[in-house]
Amino acid sequence: MLIALVIFIIVTGSIVGGYYAAINLPGFLAARKLDQRLREVATPAGEANPGSDDSIVKRTEKGALPVVDRLVAGTNAGTWLTKLIEQSGVKTTPGTIVLTSIMLALGGSFVASFFIHQPLALPFIAIAGGIAPYGFLVNRRSSRLKKFEEQFPEALDLLSRAIKAGHAFQTAMGMVADELPEPVGPEFKKSFDEQNFGLPLREALNGMAERVAILDVRFFVTAVLIQRDTGGNLSEILDNLAHVVRERFKIRRQIRVHTAHGRFTGYVLLALPAALAVALSFINPEHMGLLFHEHMGQMMLIGAIVMQTIGYIWIRQVIKIEV
Repeated sequence: MLIALVIFIIVTGSIVGGYYAAINLPGFLAARKLDQRLREVATPAGEANPGSDDSIVKRTEKGALPVVDRLVAGTNAGTWLTKLIEQSGVKTTPGTIVLTSIMLALGGSFVASFFIHQPLALPFIAIAGGIAPYGFLVNRRSSRLKKFEEQFPEALDLLSRAIKAGHAFQTAMGMVADELPEPVGPEFKKSFDEQNFGLPLREALNGMAERVAILDVRFFVTAVLIQRDTGGNLSEILDNLAHVVRERFKIRRQIRVHTAHGRFTGYVLLALPAALAVALSFINPEHMGLLFHEHMGQMMLIGAIVMQTIGYIWIRQVIKIEV
């Protein structure tokens, strides 16, 4: 009897609850949707969702230790590091880079102490581990700028075609931001959003020239700003600039072909002493051990490293030809 009563109550409650939900659920969902839309409209600009791409507030990456980020940001080195990170396109913070550098320096020297029993080698390993994150950022920045420089003529052509079709320069920048991939598209999108949200076009373009430290970009910004002040055919200017950039690429590739012998010579001269030292360490360990244990040998090693570095830089400067 009790089981039948419980079943009756459950079935009756389910029927009544389903009927109530069927009647009131559409109104409840509509009220909830309306409340959400009103909340979005009433939200101030400074409280926009940080994960949304529609926010006009400039966002910065947050590291694991905000205290370290604040300490690093208050120094001149922190300003330089922030600019380097922005130019490299890596999603990280200056504090993270500094902590990674310290951990690699200490950890690398600690691990190397178990395998290398030469006290002179440990400081060099620590220095190499400490500068590794910065070298990675510099390498990423160079790769990103080279990729930007290769895509930049295409961006100029797209700007010129959009202007010839009757679009405004700002609209043409938005088209470049939407059509072209990383890194050209995002950089133009930053400048487009900045001027779209009220920043003067001159400052937005100058900001792009600072972020992308390429001579062609400075030419582009200067040409656009002069044209806006004095007038002229902007599409023709952009076409000529794109042609000049492509011609510079041709000349630069020819120079790389003619200087390949010098670059290869520099690599061989830099690697030859290290390769010979490794080979002699296996052939005659006692003979090579004098360079690490004797004071005169240690001074000779330091002098050899310094002179090798100076020689490599000298060769690089001799074969470096600006176009």
